[in-house]
Amino acid sequence: MRDKLAVVVAGDALVDLTPARTADGSAAFRPLPGGSCLNVAAGLGRLGVPTALLARLSDDHFGDLLRAHLTASGTRLTHVLPTSDPSTLAAVHLRADGSAAYSFHAGGAADRGLRPEHLAALPDGGALPSGTALHLGSLGLLLEPLATTLDGLLRRESGHRLVSLDPNVRPGLVTDRAAYLRRFAEWVGLADVVKASDEDLAWLYPGEPYEAVAERWLAAGAGLVLITFGARGAWAASRAARVHVPAPAVEVVDTVGAGDAFTAGVLAHLHDTGRLSREGVDGLGAAALARLLSSSRGDRGRYVYAGGGAAAVSLPRGGGLKAGFWVRVGGGWSRPRGGAAQCHSPAPLTGRLCGQGYGVP
Repeated sequence: MRDKLAVVVAGDALVDLTPARTADGSAAFRPLPGGSCLNVAAGLGRLGVPTALLARLSDDHFGDLLRAHLTASGTRLTHVLPTSDPSTLAAVHLRADGSAAYSFHAGGAADRGLRPEHLAALPDGGALPSGTALHLGSLGLLLEPLATTLDGLLRRESGHRLVSLDPNVRPGLVTDRAAYLRRFAEWVGLADVVKASDEDLAWLYPGEPYEAVAERWLAAGAGLVLITFGARGAWAASRAARVHVPAPAVEVVDTVGAGDAFTAGVLAHLHDTGRLSREGVDGLGAAALARLLSSSRGDRGRYVYAGGGAAAVSLPRGGGLKAGFWVRVGGGWSRPRGGAAQCHSPAPLTGRLCGQGYGVP
């Protein structure tokens, strides 16, 4: 059934304060929906996958912004828990190459305050429907009490449904590296799909070849490992095959949320091909992995969402891109949805790939 809940994404939901300019040219920040897990949930919703975000959202103005974004994306609010705690804020600083650095303001914030006892207020007392996949990661690995709550949820659900994990490491928030690495290793052992970027791996396991890391994750129990390399594309490994697919050439404006867009695209592909299960990802062959990294969908196949490592997946953020965006695939530019596409930055999107999840992962 199309309306059956296919994915629950549990974790962080925050507001990114992105660089902007006032009318007189002064530096400013513009609030945009963000957080790795919220981005994945919104991306899946926009791709037509029945998805709910499991998170605490504030009743402040920023929380209203997040709810409106999720609703516009088609993401369900059935697993959103209201609170008067303030929203987490992340100040985004864009580097010259379009990559992002973050300064987080999360003390006493809504999303990190999720506790085990809060889960009882969810539909069916917190029990997830049979066959529904679970995705988590990012700040859920390290901010308490959220991390302990998700740890319990993961241990309860592992083995009963597909579990997807993306560390999306934020080194500036890690206060105990050894404890973080221990928890992450335990979570990998409970996951079926593990996605990471080359930047994640450089921090997690400095100097270790990504192939060796992937082999260890597969040995720990994962059925599918995905590594993104930005402009160098993406790599996938299963128990049966290893595949690398190059990224299409794009002009990167910024990469905020791009890895989350990639994750949403992968989960959407698994859903659409009937493989969104532990059994579905176990033993994927080379051809299936290549399709996973290079698939298109939507009206006349114009909807590219993995694109060989380009996170060209439908607007996980929204912001100024209210209707669609353009992505270069092969010899031409494609727009997945109708309407004028506009960057969150002042310039409209004209022949380039714009940020908030629309750059290279």
